[in-house]
Amino acid sequence: MDLMEIFRRRLTAFTFFLCLLCSTSLLAQDGSVRKWERFEQTFTSSVDYKNAPQEATLTAVFTSPSGQSRKVVGFWDGGKTWKIRFSPDAQGKWTYKTACSDANNSGLNGKGGELTCTASASNSRFTQHGPIRVAQNGRYLTHQDGTPFLFLADTAWNGPLLSSSDDWQTYVKTRTAQEFTAVQWVSTQWRAAPDGDSKKQLAYTGKEKIEINPAFFQRLDEKVEALDNAGLLNVPVMLWAINGGSNPQVNPGVSLPDDQAILLARYMLARWGANNVLWILAGDSDYKGPKSEKWKKIGRAVFGDVPHGPVTMHPGGMQWVWNEFKDEPWYDVVGYQSGHGDDAKTIKWLTDGDVTEDWMKLPHRPFINLEPPYEGHVAYQSKKPITADMTRRALYWSLLVAPTAGVTYGGHGVWGWDNGKNPPTAHPGTGTPQSWDNALKLPGAEQIKPLSEFLHS
Repeated sequence: MDLMEIFRRRLTAFTFFLCLLCSTSLLAQDGSVRKWERFEQTFTSSVDYKNAPQEATLTAVFTSPSGQSRKVVGFWDGGKTWKIRFSPDAQGKWTYKTACSDANNSGLNGKGGELTCTASASNSRFTQHGPIRVAQNGRYLTHQDGTPFLFLADTAWNGPLLSSSDDWQTYVKTRTAQEFTAVQWVSTQWRAAPDGDSKKQLAYTGKEKIEINPAFFQRLDEKVEALDNAGLLNVPVMLWAINGGSNPQVNPGVSLPDDQAILLARYMLARWGANNVLWILAGDSDYKGPKSEKWKKIGRAVFGDVPHGPVTMHPGGMQWVWNEFKDEPWYDVVGYQSGHGDDAKTIKWLTDGDVTEDWMKLPHRPFINLEPPYEGHVAYQSKKPITADMTRRALYWSLLVAPTAGVTYGGHGVWGWDNGKNPPTAHPGTGTPQSWDNALKLPGAEQIKPLSEFLHS
């Protein structure tokens, strides 16, 4: 064999190797993911939109190894970058195909791919047991594999917005050790964080046609992942909605027209829907009677056509809205707020009110007090700081007046991510709390662990 023939054969082999390498790389961009963990695929738009979320939508249909289909919403992540995130729940090969509302966008429309789902891991409660859903009997929350999930949430409304990465890790480590299982937080600018996040960035600007700020949400991704990895359920408020205070227009549930509120909430669903999430659609408002119609419309538009984690509403203090939302298919958990009062009327509302009777009615749903009195917060009636005993009493009553699904704790200083020098922003009557890092160890917070151990026994 002459040298030219040897060279030709080696060149052919090398070319084949390169083709194989390129082919493998093309397949690997989809790659593999463990069961119940997050798969992400990036797409590049062929169109340079001026306001991308207003001008186009991206969806994908994932098909499981058994042939079942699931629709997922995609999101714009800045420039020409769009992403799809998805969490498979069955081992084997999955395929997907995208669709863009702009049929002429060749970068987003009709893109196909595949991924291989491998065995689940056991590094957190979610990777071991799967995402959260409502139990078959409707009374409590459970993982996908049937393992019961006791909802013991902390209130950190401003935590993801205002914390540094290191401080958030401190927070997560502390709450995990105290045996919390979930964290409630706000996902946009709102009355207690009107300037947005720690970098003074807003989630969106405008009103009639909002412009979403991807950098704001990219920073929140890190906080979401930290909770997920620690086995803490994310419980974000999508649209804070209280129509009160000096500047209610900062709250997206008040200021935005319905179509823009839907667009904003849908963006969050697309971004974090593959994480372990229980959604609070709207926060701290009056949803009673005719006022509920707005939120029924928004809830149907945000959640109605795609699978999603459980959804609830966060009403104002001592408001009961089971009857308003009980027939809504997207409304999974009956959330309520017993509030920050310390008089006999407040206690009676919790121990002898609607919650103690309506749990027996159909359709059954988990009942969860999302805002009992915050430890250290100045009480509405006595004007004295709420003690650990008062907070603990409300926690236990909340867990025992209906079939036990869970409850939320709140510590004054933590929820506002405060520095200990002033009352929380826009809440002057609540009192000046300890700094957030000191408030993490308030007695009531330390008593969540024995509460958890008692209930799990």
